[in-house]
Amino acid sequence: MGYATVNDTRLYYEDLGSGRPLVFLHGWGTSGRVWDAQAADLMTDHRVITLDMRGCGRSDRPATGYTIAEATRDLLAFLDVLELDRPTLIGSSIAGAFLIEAALAAPDRIGAIVPADAGMHHFSRLQESMDELLANLHADRAGTLAAFVPNWYRPGASTAMIDWTVRQLLDATPRIDGLVIDQAGYDPRPRLAQVRVPTHFLHGELDAEVPLSVPQECADLIPAAHLTVIEGAGHMAQQDQAARFTQALRKILN
Repeated sequence: MGYATVNDTRLYYEDLGSGRPLVFLHGWGTSGRVWDAQAADLMTDHRVITLDMRGCGRSDRPATGYTIAEATRDLLAFLDVLELDRPTLIGSSIAGAFLIEAALAAPDRIGAIVPADAGMHHFSRLQESMDELLANLHADRAGTLAAFVPNWYRPGASTAMIDWTVRQLLDATPRIDGLVIDQAGYDPRPRLAQVRVPTHFLHGELDAEVPLSVPQECADLIPAAHLTVIEGAGHMAQQDQAARFTQALRKILN
């Protein structure tokens, strides 16, 4: 565990195991802890790095930098600080956008990308809903998150896991809402044909936040991209069905 200073911001990360480097990025407002199950398994034969993005977890909370472009800039700078040689990047939810942008900006520095339950262009079609979410967050952040986060998980998911996710979001700076605003206007589809980094989407079968049609469409637009569906998992597939997710990820890595 340690801190890396990138773009004048200290980012907390954990670095476990040795071997082929894997960098895990969490989604909106959570932390690297969402990858605990994968880290415990994969560290036995890989170098597993989990990162807390700015404003989240144990990383610094600067006043600016909460856009997809800035998060991508942080990611690429982080890879440089750790001097990682073409790592595989795995990113959940909005972090899928960071992976796509990194792959477009620096394809020679990345071995492969695995967007998991990635929203991609989906929210650009839901401006009214996004505006309502932001208004509700400003009016009652705790209550809004308590109602919103259960939708990220499959029916019957652990209440304790959902509550833990809500706590992570409440601990993050409210400035992360800038990412919600940014994603509402994000649509990479016209540029996806330019992605030259090996790409494999993972997506929960029961994801109620992002329909399966989204990664299907994106995989069709990226040369030689693939999609694996995680049976019985919701939007947080890596926690919802941890063993199935890790098994699918191992198959991709092999």
